[in-house]
Amino acid sequence: MPNDAPALPQPILITGAGGFVGRNLVATLHAMGCKDLLLFEKDDTVETLADYCRQAAFVVHLAGINRPKDPSEFYSGNAGLTDTMLQLLAVCSNKAPVLVTSSIQAALDNDYGKSKKQAEDAIFAHGNALGSPVYVFRMEGVFGKWCRPNYNSVVATFCHNIARGLPIQIRDPAYELPLVYIDDVIDCILDAMLHGQAQRDEEGYCRIHPVHRVTLGHLAELIESFADARRGSLAVPFLAEGSFEKKLYSTYLSYLPTDQFAYDLNTHADERGSFTEALRTPERGQVSVNISKPGIVKGNHWHHTKNEKFLVVQGEGVVRFRRIDSDEVIEYRVSGNKLQVVDIPCGYTHNIENIGTGDMVTLMWANECFDPNHPDTFYLPV
Repeated sequence: MPNDAPALPQPILITGAGGFVGRNLVATLHAMGCKDLLLFEKDDTVETLADYCRQAAFVVHLAGINRPKDPSEFYSGNAGLTDTMLQLLAVCSNKAPVLVTSSIQAALDNDYGKSKKQAEDAIFAHGNALGSPVYVFRMEGVFGKWCRPNYNSVVATFCHNIARGLPIQIRDPAYELPLVYIDDVIDCILDAMLHGQAQRDEEGYCRIHPVHRVTLGHLAELIESFADARRGSLAVPFLAEGSFEKKLYSTYLSYLPTDQFAYDLNTHADERGSFTEALRTPERGQVSVNISKPGIVKGNHWHHTKNEKFLVVQGEGVVRFRRIDSDEVIEYRVSGNKLQVVDIPCGYTHNIENIGTGDMVTLMWANECFDPNHPDTFYLPV
C-alpha cells in the first residue's frame, strides 16, 4: 500500500475464511501486508470464536450455509452462527465494525432467504444496540477464481465443464443473471474496512458495484468462445477495462485443468523457415512468429490499409522498404541484441532478410487478422 494509505484495522476476524470469498479476501490482505488475521472455520470451537471476538478490531462475517442436507441447517448455519458471534461481541463490549455478506435472496420467501434475512436483522440490531458500524452487503451471484463448480454457481460450473469438454445444461437461454465479480467484491469490502465507505441502497443495504447482467445463453456462448480459442481459433476476446468479458475470461482460465495450461499452434514450415499465428483479437489484429533461415528473404509485398510491426528477438536481419511509386530503397538493420520495433507503413513494398548465420526469429503484429476472402496484400519486389 502507499505510505499515505489508511491503515487496516487489526486484528481482523474473518469467519468462513476458507470459502470462495474468504480465500480471495485473505489472499488480498496478505498481499497488502496484513498479518494479524483471526481466521474462523466451521470446525473451530465456540471458545475459539469467543477469543477472536474479544480481539477483533474489524469483523468480516462470511460463513454461511448454501446447500444443506436439511432446511433447518439454513437457520443454524446462517442466522444461528450470526447470533452466536454477535452475542460474543456484545459480552465483551467489542464495538468493532461488523461486515456481513448476505444475498439478494434475503428478499425471497424461502428457507435460505429467510435465514439470510434473520441474520441481516440481527446485524442491524447489534449495530443499534452497541453503536457499532455495520455493513450488510446484499450480493448478487459472485463469480471469479476459486469458486466451487457444480455447487451453487452457474459460472463456475460452466467454466469447469467447458474447460474439460464436459456438457452443460441450459434450461432457459434467455434467463438473465445479475452477477458481481470477486475482485469487485473484495474492493467493496476493503472500502468499508479502510475508509468506512459503502454504496448503500434506499433500505440501507450495502451493494457491490458494478453489477453485470448476462443471459444464460450468452454466458455459455462466451465461455465456449474462450475454449474455441485454445482449439484453434486463437481469438482473444475484447478485454475492455472493467468489462464483463475481461472478468469472465480471467475466471475461465482459472478453471483450466493443471495439465492443460499449454495448447498447440498450427505452424506452416518449409525450407525457408516457418510462420505461426499465436493469437487473434476482434479489434487489434493478430500476433505471429516468423522464423527465417540464413539468407532467406520474406515479403516483397505491400498493403493499402493493413499495417504491421516487426520485432526481431533472435538473429540478425535487414528490413527493406520501397514506396511503390519510387525507386529509393530504405534499409533498417535489426538484431535480437538490440530490440527495436520496425513499423511497416501502408504503400511501401517491404521484405525482411536474414543476414546472420543462424535462425532469425521475428515477432510480427498486424492490425488486421488475415482473411483470405478479403486480402490486402499485393506483391512487388523491393
